[in-house]
Amino acid sequence: MKKDKQKVLDEVWTEDHVRSFLNAKSYDGTDENFHMLLKAYQSMRADDFELFVGFFVEQGRDLNATDKSGRTVLDIIATHRHGTPYADILKAAGASSVE
Repeated sequence: MKKDKQKVLDEVWTEDHVRSFLNAKSYDGTDENFHMLLKAYQSMRADDFELFVGFFVEQGRDLNATDKSGRTVLDIIATHRHGTPYADILKAAGASSVE
């Protein structure tokens, strides 16, 4: 069966698109700040993620929000091979690790 969508690489994100992640809702009871950060990390390139984190902090959101297991997004990113630039962005913005 043929795929109906092409994978888009190096898509240019507008500020509005990046900001739209501030509206991400958690539907399983996970902290919404955690959910927003994780979705942004999973979806964005590092430059876009850095812009998002700036908007996130500007709104007074919690960089150290945790999932149901008590992990922060920084804890999760720290286990990923290519996560270093993202972890550095979070640390520079004031995030800390609980693990």
